[in-house]
Amino acid sequence: MPFGLHWIELVPLVLIALLIFGPKKLPELGSSIGKTIKEFQKSMREITDKPEETPAPTPQVATSPRPELSAPAATTTAPTPTPEQPPV
Repeated sequence: MPFGLHWIELVPLVLIALLIFGPKKLPELGSSIGKTIKEFQKSMREITDKPEETPAPTPQVATSPRPELSAPAATTTAPTPTPEQPPV
């Protein structure tokens, strides 16, 4: 049985659906639900069967070797005068 339901569980569900939707709408409702399930299964199958797209490799740009960077020159700065100290 679909979804693990047994006939004893299906009978009350069918009776309730018959009372709610009526005998004329019930076949139409079942048909539209069946079409929806088939469409969903088809789209899921397409997704799982479709090979994953691998991104194109990025082109390698040739660069010239970078010259060695030298350490920054040590700079000395004069202390900034504070309001308590007069400038020198």
